[in-house]
Order: sequence, then C-alpha cells, then structure tokens
Amino acid sequence: MANLKQGEFVGSLDCGTTSTRFLIFDKYANIVAQHQLEYPQYYPEPSWHEQDPDELMESCDACITEACKALEASGWAKESVKVIGITNQRESAVAWSRKTGKPLCRLIVWDDSRTKNTVAHFEHKLQTTGIELAQGEFKKGEEGIQALRKLSGLPISTYFSAIKLRWMIDHHDNVRKAHEEDDLMFGTVESWIVYRLTGSTQTNLHITDVTNASRTLLMNLTTLKWDPVLLKFFEIKDSVLPKIVSSSEVYGELAYGPLKGVKIGGLAGDQQAALVGNKCLKQGEAKCTYGTGAFLLFCTGEDIVQSQHGLLSTVAYQDGSSKKPIYALEGSIAVAGSAIKWLRDSMKMVSSAAEVNTLADSVPDTGGVYFVTAFSGLLAPYWDPGAAGLLIGLSAYTTPAHIALATLEANAFQTRAILESMKLDSKTDLKHLMVDGGMTNGDKVMKVLADIGGFTVIRPEMRESTALGSALLAGSAIRLHGWNISEPETLAEVNTAGTLDFTPSMPEAEREKRWQGWKRAIERSVGWEEGVDE
Repeated sequence: MANLKQGEFVGSLDCGTTSTRFLIFDKYANIVAQHQLEYPQYYPEPSWHEQDPDELMESCDACITEACKALEASGWAKESVKVIGITNQRESAVAWSRKTGKPLCRLIVWDDSRTKNTVAHFEHKLQTTGIELAQGEFKKGEEGIQALRKLSGLPISTYFSAIKLRWMIDHHDNVRKAHEEDDLMFGTVESWIVYRLTGSTQTNLHITDVTNASRTLLMNLTTLKWDPVLLKFFEIKDSVLPKIVSSSEVYGELAYGPLKGVKIGGLAGDQQAALVGNKCLKQGEAKCTYGTGAFLLFCTGEDIVQSQHGLLSTVAYQDGSSKKPIYALEGSIAVAGSAIKWLRDSMKMVSSAAEVNTLADSVPDTGGVYFVTAFSGLLAPYWDPGAAGLLIGLSAYTTPAHIALATLEANAFQTRAILESMKLDSKTDLKHLMVDGGMTNGDKVMKVLADIGGFTVIRPEMRESTALGSALLAGSAIRLHGWNISEPETLAEVNTAGTLDFTPSMPEAEREKRWQGWKRAIERSVGWEEGVDE
C-alpha cells in the first residue's frame, strides 16, 4: 500500500483461556490496531478441559495477520511494529515431539482437575516416603509439605503444570514413550507459541520465562532454575524442560507471517503481565484481574514472602537476565467470569454476559442464596480439589435474579477471603483494589465487590492491562520509547487514562453477616470428593 506512515509500535499476543488477541500499542498505550478470535474448547469428561495446540496456534497466526491488515487499513505500515511480547494462560500444559514438532496430545488447561488422583499420589508420597532434599535426607509429613513449598512457592494441586505433565506421562503411551526416549518437549502455552513462531524444528527454540516457570512446581524460586529435588520427586526428566529466561530480553525473531523478522522481547504469564500493565512494579502495590478466573497479585519486591495463610509465592517479573527478580504473593480463584458463562451457556438464565448485571440489579439481595462456584475444586486460600459446586439457601422465593446476584457475590466473597489472607501474610491492609479484566466491565460486579469487600475498587478506563504488560516488557527489552521496567518513571506517559472508583455502601453489620454466611457455605462445599492414590 502506498504512502503508509512509519511509526514505532509494539505488539502483544495475548493467548487467554478462551480466545487469542493481538494488540498493537503506541508509546502512550493507545491501541492502534487489534484482532481477537475465540478458539475451540473441549470438555470430554466431567472436570476435564482441553485445547488443541494446533488450533491455538492457528488463532495466534490469524490474529497477527488480521491485526496487521487493520494497522495498514488505518494508514500505518506493518513495519511500524518493532517488537512483540507474548502473554498467556498460565499452568496449561503442552507436550510435543522434538523430532516432528507436532503435539503428542491435546493440551490440559489450567482449570482442568482430572488430576485429583495424581495429587493424592504425591500427597501420600510426601506423607510416607517424603521429599529427598539431599542424599538420604528425607523430609515427610508437614515438614515435607513445607520443604516443597519453600523450594517452589506452591502446594501440590491440580492447578500446576508438573501435575498435568505427570498425568500425561502416566496416561498417554506416546507421551510416556517420548519421555523415556528424550523426544518429549514440554512447556506452558508461551513456550509452545515461541517454539512455533520462531520456526519449530528449524530452530528448536525451547524456552519459558520465569513467571510461567514459577507456576510449574519444578522451579526453585530462589535460584530461578529447575530444581533437581523437585524433578526427582515428581519423576520428570530435565531433558523435556525448556530453558528458563527472563521476562524482558530478545529471545528470537518471528520466522513467518506479516511480521517475519520482528523480535520477540517480552514473555509473562497473563496475571504477572497484568501486574506490569497496571504499573504495580513496587513493593506493596496490588491488582486483581477478573477473567475466566480471578487472580490477585501483591508485589513483595525482591523478597520472597512465604505465605502461612493459603497464598502462593510467585515471580512477578524479571527485567533481563542480569537483574534480580521481583516477587509477588498471589491468590487464585478458579471460577470468576466462567460462572457467568455457565449461567448463559449451560443454564440458559441469560442470553449475554452483560445481562447478568441487569438481572442481578433487579433484586436488593440474594434472598439468602449462596453460590460456591467450585466447578473444579477451590483454589486460594482453601486449596481443596475435592470441593463441590454448591447453591445453598434455595427456597420457593428464589428466582434467576437471586442466583445471578449470588454468582457476582461469590466472586466478591472469594476476593475477600484472599485479601484477608494477604493482610495476615503481608501485615498490610489494602484500602483500595486496582482491577481489570473482562468481568470488570459491569458496574454491578464492581459495586458488589466494593460492598462485600469493604474497600474501594478502582477500575481504569484502559483495561487491557494483560496485553499492555507484555508489550511494556517487550518494549523495555529494546528500550523502545526509552521504556525501562526497572525505572517506572520511564513509563510515566503510558496508560494515563482516568479511573472510576466504586466505594462500599453496605452497612458493616450486614457485610459481616453475609461474610459469616459465606464461610458456612464453604464448610458444606469442601471435602465432597476425595482423591485416590493410583
């Protein structure tokens, strides 16, 4: 196309749980062009959630292509994109062949909980044999649990990637064989995307960044390397694992497509990317992203804070291989926006997600209904894979409006539970909460969150924080626009759009009464199913 303008833009490939997007940002974080596509989800059995790695890549390629077309249609040359970052659904596990570059099975999505029995096996192993910290030195029982958490920052749960990989090896013959023959390549979603974008078997670029590696149960949080103690405990060979890299450096170039030759300079799991996109880069700053699930991250600076109250210790980001990592405490909620999707698609109570807000707003309260949205167990701070989804307090008075409001309140109650734990761990009482993600578009959701939580909720006008975070990491890697993640003042012109505050209006006595009701509902949900050591 003739007379296209030349700019200096950064692209962000955001591969979420249900859709992929490619966004192109200017130096102020204005979106210049974008494209989004949903891709197929597979639920072959109860509690299973799978995706096809090839279909996922097709959506990535299509989004890049279409966003570049939109960029040129708006008068800018595609050469204006100088670097791209990648952010991804975390913990989801991909297995592929080193020889062929082809997937060996469908990937297992982060919220899949088929691995309850695998969890039970390793919990039993911790109790009986223990974890071998040095030759002949075993820690078991509570000591073993704490030793594993100190190394990885994580508890044993269906949520994390190593458990999913172990299940694949145990249940897919071709994955087991590839593991035995060193043909297996394992990675989280960003690892697979980078491998494919940079040329697959032609280059064999097999990497993962520290934020994603910190969600596997296999990385040592202090050394930022795969830990031989953890690998031995979970019986996984180090040959299958990608090289761990920082969140902001040049890793390689795109091997094909409209952006062929453009550098990849930023990698981060979606929740850590949202922390960066919200510019929560210093100790004490926090955000919560409400998408399919909900994830609250509290930046702890260069210190690893070991939670005593059900939160995760995780890497927030690492600005280059020579820099010290920045850490965070995290509380993870498995079901947030997906509960609204369930009301729409499975229960047919609403015809659109937005309609949930209207329906919930039509009643003053839930009529005593509580909805524990434990579709795949409960994550933080409860950590119970056997917890069951529960609607309790139903009566002849109950209407779909009450259930809609109870769904929004479930999200708020779980957020409060995490914040209560965070307050105990960090000795900090958050007075306000920065939020982003698709679920935050509804004002009713925000009002409920403020009322149940008892704090001010701050919603930015520009809420593409996840995509922006990986763009900032990528731009920082080549110092585009002078950006430097380690010097937040260099980001002063980025994302300066205003915010909307939601303050609590519910009386404290009513808030406390509902909170106690929620805790009773949780007591009835937990422990419904028990894992069996296979």
